[in-house]
Amino acid sequence: ITPCLFCHSPYTCSEQTLKTAKALTNKSGVLFQIHAAETKVELAEIQKRHQSTPIQYLDRLGIIDDHTLLVHAIYLDETDMECVKRRSAKISVTTESEMKLASGVARIPELIKRGITVGLGTDGCASNNDLDLFQEMGMTAKLQKVQTGDPTLMDARAVVAMATIEGAGAIGLGSLIGSIEKGKRADIIIIDTCKPHLTPMYHPYSHLVYAASGSDVNDVIIDGKIVMKDRELKTIDVQEVMEAVNRVGAMIHKSAI
Repeated sequence: ITPCLFCHSPYTCSEQTLKTAKALTNKSGVLFQIHAAETKVELAEIQKRHQSTPIQYLDRLGIIDDHTLLVHAIYLDETDMECVKRRSAKISVTTESEMKLASGVARIPELIKRGITVGLGTDGCASNNDLDLFQEMGMTAKLQKVQTGDPTLMDARAVVAMATIEGAGAIGLGSLIGSIEKGKRADIIIIDTCKPHLTPMYHPYSHLVYAASGSDVNDVIIDGKIVMKDRELKTIDVQEVMEAVNRVGAMIHKSAI
């Protein structure tokens, strides 16, 4: 059976399946998320089957609108980008995963210049082992610079925005999270900057993108609730979770042999 070129399912998604899935998300008022234009193979297959790019094919099916999140969106031509902009769809880029899988490099500066909301994600642990959004920011900034040959592209502040307010907007929660404002949920992290690799600090945004990592986060507050204090998790027993994960991992490893 040919794998689905969009959702990575072991089954082929028919046009009706895609339309039905979109209708269900519309009815439920939730975001429709779909991998799209991720690889050259996908691009070639969609062109072969439907004489269209992945984005234009999905648009023809009525999939792309302001409640659609396109994940990866690497292989977009000018018409595709205009379509995404016109439909007010959003994009999530996962740079380290796309590098590990040799998928390609998304045209982030062009997308942002067109006014398209682009958030930054990590993808899953199978294709991006550390899931560290700080490292994701640094890699995104540097890869875009080397890809375009322009060191001024993707400045640190813009990349931090992709990981915060733009990311919140991409998943339809920009009015609730993504920035510290009155009326929004109190989602806050506190970083310990009294460390050698963060000293001296001349530019906070640059430090966040190019020097800090997830291990520098000292405290975490989610919706006003302290879930980590002085790097100690308050809501789960870490040792217990690690032991459970190791048991599951051993079972998976045994079954794979």
